[in-house]
Amino acid sequence: MTPHQPQQPSPTGTLGAQPAAGPEKAITPGGRRPLDRLLILREAVRFIDAHGRERLTMRRLGAELGVEAMALYRYVPGRDQLLDGVVETVMDELYGLTMELQRPGTWQEFLQQMAHGVRAMAMEHPKIFPLVASRPPAAPWLRPPLRSLRWVEAFLQGLRHYGISNEDSVLVYRAFSTFLLGHLLLESATYAVEPRLDAASDIEFVETNDLAAYPLVMELSPELSLDAFDNEFEDSLEELINRMAVVPR
Repeated sequence: MTPHQPQQPSPTGTLGAQPAAGPEKAITPGGRRPLDRLLILREAVRFIDAHGRERLTMRRLGAELGVEAMALYRYVPGRDQLLDGVVETVMDELYGLTMELQRPGTWQEFLQQMAHGVRAMAMEHPKIFPLVASRPPAAPWLRPPLRSLRWVEAFLQGLRHYGISNEDSVLVYRAFSTFLLGHLLLESATYAVEPRLDAASDIEFVETNDLAAYPLVMELSPELSLDAFDNEFEDSLEELINRMAVVPR
């Protein structure tokens, strides 16, 4: 399935009001442009994709934009709000990957479309996906990784479109969220590689570094190291949908 070209994230949000006058000019590939919240969040997404979440600071982000860190606080009150905005931005991208497509003919195809969209987002932003899964949700009963009220509303509306009852829609949402969280957190972790410590400084796991002490692991290492995520994802998704198909509606 060819992923839908993501739509530009919505500039609306609650992370700070636009300044009254005198906007800073950010350095961009096309020249200098007025600094705004959307530009800051997009650059934060790009920075985390390239360098990881732990390295993101207001000072470093300001340097990437060619402005002083203090200029960012006019649009984003602090780092926590910045991270919330990053999640909001990629969830807007997910909405474009999934909800702005034409609905397929069956609910099974709908769930396939949704699952592949979430996976595409997770693989596009493997260093951000754990953040999507762990930031406080917009409502306490939303399950990770689908923490956007707009996305969940459209998802439930989609299930209703196919005649699925409210009660069963909640069961589908919960099972679907659990499946995606478990699989995609594991898969994204294999792509979000951080710099490794050398054996001498890896104190916590120093006793496990000698693989010769684990002969069966060594024997099976060629099979254990195979990248089987594509097949595992498709097989698990098909099994999940088949289980849902036997629930009376």
